[in-house]
Amino acid sequence: MSLKYAVLAALLEGEASGYELSKAFDLSLANFWPATPQQLYRELERLARDGLIEARVVQQERRPNKRLFTLTDTGRRELSAFAAEPPRRPAALRDELLIKIQAMDGVDPGVTRALVEERLSWARGKLARYERVRDRFLDGRTEEQYLAEADRIGPYLTLIGGIALEAQTMRWCERALGILKRRAPLS
Repeated sequence: MSLKYAVLAALLEGEASGYELSKAFDLSLANFWPATPQQLYRELERLARDGLIEARVVQQERRPNKRLFTLTDTGRRELSAFAAEPPRRPAALRDELLIKIQAMDGVDPGVTRALVEERLSWARGKLARYERVRDRFLDGRTEEQYLAEADRIGPYLTLIGGIALEAQTMRWCERALGILKRRAPLS
């Protein structure tokens, strides 16, 4: 899959600037499809050139003009066709920390513990952020009420996937730290 479909999916929420899309990626899509702002801007240009999105310029007084992007009918059809297809391959995990841990034997376990503690801290922060987003989705309603009233549930389903992933990452980090604490330091 390419960034193309992630951007098209993000635009299902409505018209957005490149900056707003970048922030949306940080809050919702980054847990399963990260992208840098530069990648997003390049992809927006490609999608506009291909007729999958349209851009309009908004005049601003004290700031540079901004471009707002929206899906075209062609973009919606292509995104719908993509969503109906099975994934080409299962998810692949690429994690530099796991390579470091795979190679940790012969390294001071304290160094590895520090790396795992850093990941644990990061996972806690992401989990807290995702839970705040979930609270905004629910807005005082139960999950059942939200799901009965929501126009779209895809963003909620991906959000709870991110919550589950960060919770699992925290459990793994805590278990790894317990194992590392039992390991005697190298002499």
